[in-house]
Amino acid sequence: MSRIGKRPVELPSGVTASLSGQTVEVKGPKGTRTFTATDDVTIKIDDSVVTVEPRGKSKRARQQWGMSRTMVANMVQGVTDGFKKELEINGVGYRAQMQGNTLKLNLGYSHDVDFEAPEGVTITAPKQTEIVVEGADQQLVGQVAANIREWRAPEPYKGKGIKYKDEYIFRKEGKKK
Repeated sequence: MSRIGKRPVELPSGVTASLSGQTVEVKGPKGTRTFTATDDVTIKIDDSVVTVEPRGKSKRARQQWGMSRTMVANMVQGVTDGFKKELEINGVGYRAQMQGNTLKLNLGYSHDVDFEAPEGVTITAPKQTEIVVEGADQQLVGQVAANIREWRAPEPYKGKGIKYKDEYIFRKEGKKK
């Protein structure tokens, strides 16, 4: 039994949800998000509560039950609070700055890296060594942060590169003489 799927999703004030077929649309102060569930689950909206139930006892129905409930809960969190990923830049001369909608990165290459912020994501650089990615879509925020990190992933000897704020870099010992 899915312990996640059993719990209903509460809609806070200022958030509305509508259902058309298997598509749930959630509107809130930070935007609108939609999710189309598979035919293995039944979604119901009563007052300010969204519930998800499986259709049958098949393995796929039980898998989709918890996943669909989590997707709806993430949409509600996204339109109320939003999602945020923080990145840190370590390394001599490595820095980031915003110019309009473009993130300019100096990462030790012979050229600057220009990263365009996609629609629905806000990128800020409060310091030269910090990048903050925010948005209502959890998957998109995580993907944008991963794409930025990919330009110079942290290396294990000195830890130079772009890392998540809460990420631990396992350090290796250098060569011995």
